Amino acid sequence: MPSSGYDSACLPDLLPLYYRRLFPFSQYYRWLNYGGVQKNYFQNREFSFTLKDDIYVRYQSFSTQSELEKEMQKINPYKIDIGAIYSHRPNQHNTVKSGTFQALEKELVFDIDMTDYDDVRSCCSAADICSKCWTLMTIAIRILDRALRDDFGFQHLLWVYSGRRGVHCWVCDEAARKLSVAARSAVAEYLSLIKGGEEMVKKVVLLDPIHPFIRESLDVVEQYFPQYALQDQDILGRKESVDKVLALVPEDVRKDLQQDFQNAKKPETRWKLIKEQAKRKQGTAKKGQYFEKEIMLQYCYPRLDVNVSKGVNHLLKSPFSVHPKTGRISVPMDLKELDTFDPFAVPTISLICEELDRPRTGEEEEKSAEEKSDDVKEKENEKDAAERRKIRDFKRTSLAKYVKYFDQFLDGMARSWKGDLLRKSDLQKEF
Repeated sequence: MPSSGYDSACLPDLLPLYYRRLFPFSQYYRWLNYGGVQKNYFQNREFSFTLKDDIYVRYQSFSTQSELEKEMQKINPYKIDIGAIYSHRPNQHNTVKSGTFQALEKELVFDIDMTDYDDVRSCCSAADICSKCWTLMTIAIRILDRALRDDFGFQHLLWVYSGRRGVHCWVCDEAARKLSVAARSAVAEYLSLIKGGEEMVKKVVLLDPIHPFIRESLDVVEQYFPQYALQDQDILGRKESVDKVLALVPEDVRKDLQQDFQNAKKPETRWKLIKEQAKRKQGTAKKGQYFEKEIMLQYCYPRLDVNVSKGVNHLLKSPFSVHPKTGRISVPMDLKELDTFDPFAVPTISLICEELDRPRTGEEEEKSAEEKSDDVKEKENEKDAAERRKIRDFKRTSLAKYVKYFDQFLDGMARSWKGDLLRKSDLQKEF
């Protein structure tokens, strides 16, 4: 995966600058504090840091934003993971009575990794991605975002690019954070269609009638399938790929199609023949009548790591963490621009640190006049001063637009926190 100008050997030099001047601590704290509606919510949250040479430090917790900031600037983690809200402060877990330290709450999370699609993409494999297979992530987000909002009623979904080969979703509604392990498992199972490991050839079996959720998902897949599967992956072009597709159709149909394919070489024509055979089959057979839909879903439907979603105490990589291999920042995604999102355009830590030192343009020079007047105020309050400087710093880099998406997401959540706080104060009024 090309990462313009990034050299992992420079990471120890770049991370201190990133955590000192660019990491959006105030937004980060605003997110994980959830409006201060629940006491000790931030304080009882587990953070896990991976340091140089894969030294792994779990059960870190902090009382304030300032404490978190100081620690991250002191140890400059290579990776940040976020865990659950516990019954006690995670950094004191060794001092509490055995069995009483429990994970109580966490966002409902989803992890979609491109390596899980290796059997259905021919352009790349393992950790590699390209614009052709990135479409799979776009489809996954479209399907899951719709289902989580419409079928489950969740509103506050934060989609994040992992920095290398996948995406994460953080469902931040209070109802989602309070879900039990059984409820999380039920949601994950509802959203899972691809069943069976490598040895299983046919991974999708549709029953009659097709569930409304699957119909909705098929509507999404159908928009992308011709370009993604027939053109970019050429699944009906090379003999090896054709055999894989034909292995998913009933045996009697397979023979007819093999015959038809002798004369029809174009992928679009071959797909049309498959659809015609499926239509014919639907009129006569009880089983196997949806095989063309099963093929589309097997090639395009999201592949979830359900274990990540089921466990309350499962760790997940944090937004704004740096991917050590690519140098890319793990950034929030704007779903309004999903079809044009380019993982290769996501800034690397080297790029944003370099942008900090670039000479300012005329427009930025004007801004610096405002900043001069700020400098006078800054002496009055050192903490605010540092915060204002940091805001100015990331606004001068390619990170700015991603922090803006994060801000917009937090504003949406703040409206619900406000409602919660008002309800709380109304309940506490004495009459």
